[in-house]
Amino acid sequence: MTADPIRELLSQLTPSEPKVDAYVADTYLLETVEQLERMGTDAATFAKEHSLLLLKPDAIVARAIEPTLQWLDENGFRVVAARRLAVDRHLARALWYFAWNIASPQRRRLADLLVGISDVLLLVVHSPATEPPVSVRLTAAKGATDPRKRQPGELRYLLGRHSYLLNLVHSPDDPADVLRELAIYFDERTRSQVLTQALTGTDQTATATALAHELYAAAPARGFDRAEALTRVCGELETPEPDSDADCAELLEAAWTAGRDLDAWSVIVLGSYVFPMRVGSQAQTLRPVSVNDWLEARP
Repeated sequence: MTADPIRELLSQLTPSEPKVDAYVADTYLLETVEQLERMGTDAATFAKEHSLLLLKPDAIVARAIEPTLQWLDENGFRVVAARRLAVDRHLARALWYFAWNIASPQRRRLADLLVGISDVLLLVVHSPATEPPVSVRLTAAKGATDPRKRQPGELRYLLGRHSYLLNLVHSPDDPADVLRELAIYFDERTRSQVLTQALTGTDQTATATALAHELYAAAPARGFDRAEALTRVCGELETPEPDSDADCAELLEAAWTAGRDLDAWSVIVLGSYVFPMRVGSQAQTLRPVSVNDWLEARP
């Protein structure tokens, strides 16, 4: 498939011209488009009628799967496929490759620790309405990354007002991201199985619930309390508890430099409160797409 048809397809799937330019030769997106073509499925229709929802390791230890499934059902999203996935630092970088250049070095290091906490749950969700597409509506209804901006009724608000890093769930911004992320999560054989299952439209909530029990059995529940995390870290380091965020950040940096092996979850929780999450001097490559962006771009 040449670049021109892909560019034409992308123009239907995102209002972002920079994203079209970035994705027109993106291997992940091309893999999914080509596979759907071989299956006789229109890529644009599939991408508009479906989205993905990743329940990250923080969602697993928070026991957030069942509340999420209930929220999806109450908000008109049907789970049509569910898979347990092992994740690593490379998957995280692939997902946020075009936007994570603004992440602070500390945030990237904490994210690398987070992917080691547990496997994750990936849901494919469906809704027949395509304007705005399912991915655009789900991302808006999910709520902001920043806990201060979340509103009652949003998924992230329901699941808990944790930190900027520990936001529990991720979803693609628009249909172009849906196609790209499918190839990040799954190899070709598994992706074929997932796409085939999703296209049947059969509700897979029971499958997702069973996978939740497997994930919970493999990863103990953990708390998100800053004070508790600080107490554990300082206990392991045998040092008094610092008073300020700056001193806590310095303590964690020193422990990393010294190669100290600390409880990873406690480091993640404490670090999510005391480290900067963004580097303001860098420009974001692709900004998130909103419902208004999508509607304003439509003829």
